[in-house]
Amino acid sequence: MSERAALSRAFLERAGWGGAARGFLAGDASDRSYDRLTNSAGTAVLMDAPPGRGDDPAAFVAIAAHLRGLGLSAPEVLAADLPNGFLLLEDLGDALFARLLPDPVAEPMLYAAATDVLVHLQDAPAPAGLPDLSAQDWAEAAGFAPDWYAFAATGQRPDRARFTALLAEAMARHADGPRVLILRDYHAENLLWLPEREGLARVGLLDFQLAQMGQPGYDLVSLLQDARRDVPGDIERSMMLRFAAATGAGEASFTATYAVLGAQRALRILGVFARLCLVAGKPGYVALIPRVWDQLWRNLRHLALAALAEECRALLPEPRPALLERIRGQCGRMR
Repeated sequence: MSERAALSRAFLERAGWGGAARGFLAGDASDRSYDRLTNSAGTAVLMDAPPGRGDDPAAFVAIAAHLRGLGLSAPEVLAADLPNGFLLLEDLGDALFARLLPDPVAEPMLYAAATDVLVHLQDAPAPAGLPDLSAQDWAEAAGFAPDWYAFAATGQRPDRARFTALLAEAMARHADGPRVLILRDYHAENLLWLPEREGLARVGLLDFQLAQMGQPGYDLVSLLQDARRDVPGDIERSMMLRFAAATGAGEASFTATYAVLGAQRALRILGVFARLCLVAGKPGYVALIPRVWDQLWRNLRHLALAALAEECRALLPEPRPALLERIRGQCGRMR
């Protein structure tokens, strides 16, 4: 038995779940993993977040408490071993939005419910002490695209000074207003449908430990420009208008905000997915790059991003099949 396995077993013994059957539930781009536990009392979920790997389970506990205090369905924390990175969580089930979609009847209802959760979440004061990045910081974060995607595609890291300056300017002009709490990874793989609950509590929330202060439209972009699935254009447009109306944002100004945030997010994800292949040895993310590329260029068509679009054409090659194979061929070589 590994040291990590022994620690998790001791934690479960202390929490009264030592004799539970245990099966792998999920993993993701981070080092976190989740197991489902089953015993005579029911089920629970073990989160294993190894310390020092970027995810702080204490942040999960704090944000979960905040969300539940707003009447939203974050998992209840049943037991915790924060120094060793273990949490025992309420099991919210398997009805992920991603498994219920696409469904021509359910799809509009699910996206409307998820959009309304964001409106409610952002209408409440955020917890104190969360990170709050500047427009320049957000632009720097998008540097993953030239630093990792362009590097994986060409073997060279281009000078990104002008790229960063143009994106920082667009962020400052169109997406730098009052901040709200954002959950960062708000999409169909992290949302559950809980029809036995009422109102906004029917949307179960997962993977929010990286929550921070951010722009009101950021999580909406995460929801509607999903790297893992195509959201129908009519639903994306409808939810944009629903959110803008509910938050009092003007349609024209919010359209520009949405495009700028969408471009920033797509650029960062392009680089993250390339890095996950090269450094973490996870080639599955390469297959998602073309969808993110298409989302990027839909955003870059907005007039507010004309100069950035020109710079992206110069720095970032199109992910044609041969280029994607080149990236896959380097998988794990930079570990």
